[in-house]
Amino acid sequence: MKGQIVKSELIEQIIKLEEEMFLAVRSMESAPCQQMIGTFRAMRNMSHSVLSEETLKSYFNDLVQAKEVGRNLMTEKYARMDNLIPPLSTNPLIVKIVDIEMEWMQQLQTKYPHAIKEKGGFDNYMRSELETYSDNTLQFYYRDIITAKADEVNFVEQRYKNLYLGLGFRSLDEVEETARKNSK
Repeated sequence: MKGQIVKSELIEQIIKLEEEMFLAVRSMESAPCQQMIGTFRAMRNMSHSVLSEETLKSYFNDLVQAKEVGRNLMTEKYARMDNLIPPLSTNPLIVKIVDIEMEWMQQLQTKYPHAIKEKGGFDNYMRSELETYSDNTLQFYYRDIITAKADEVNFVEQRYKNLYLGLGFRSLDEVEETARKNSK
């Protein structure tokens, strides 16, 4: 129980720093998503919820160090997504992580075709975000991924379960059934 409290507090500290950076992102067009900060926080919590405490601590340190030197990791991530800047990292673990996450996403879409509709860009989003991570954080993240894969745990599915449980659903099967009914 104590580990979970520490982890949830760590995730909250991470999201606080990410939110600060996210709100400071400047783009040529108004970004409506910056007005939906609750959604941003829920999605970031979803992303971090499956990672080990060690990975989260390393990523938190990445954020703190970036802030100390005036870097905005959110600005960099979105600039990479739009291919406005060159790659921030060429660490080979990024490709390995994205490949596994894409495999998991495809499995989830097959299992829940009405509830999970990835419209493309998941791999670009993942790669762009991972490029902002330090080599140390990537090493921990990759270890988490490999451990989950060995345990036959799909992190993408676990993230969506965590998101929808927080929204009041009992399971992804319930979300799928609701989505299927609404698509008729």
